[in-house]
Amino acid sequence: MNYSGIDLHSNNSVVTVIDEADRVLAEKRLPNDLPKILAFLAPWQAGLGGVVVESTFNWYWLVDGLQAAGFIVHLANTTAIKKYDGLKHSGDETDARYLAHLLRLGILPTGTILPPEARCVRDLARKRMQLVRSRVTHVLAIENISARQISVLGLH
Repeated sequence: MNYSGIDLHSNNSVVTVIDEADRVLAEKRLPNDLPKILAFLAPWQAGLGGVVVESTFNWYWLVDGLQAAGFIVHLANTTAIKKYDGLKHSGDETDARYLAHLLRLGILPTGTILPPEARCVRDLARKRMQLVRSRVTHVLAIENISARQISVLGLH
């Protein structure tokens, strides 16, 4: 069984395929172009236990495209992944390998891949939550300034 990790960026991705012993079988930096990524993974597809994609702001197109092409896709919850302290080298290739490694070991923290039609509701709910928090922060700041000024003026 082989495993693939994809370190996704805004305009390119590093795609890695490893085997059961964590040996790199294939690795390449590719533009964020679905046909090119699919072509790179095609020779390995039948033996892949899964493909891990980093959960970044722009993962929808890649996960949807990989799933449509028949790949088993996992969305890595990057905030829950603790970097290995003994890692001597860091970089996009290392990150892609590490994602594949975590999948191979069965310890990859994952995020939920919602169907495309449900994502807009989640995205709107997240934005609303962000705006409510921001509003509360501003209201509390004004209340604190007012309370300080009232106490300085001796009006309480």
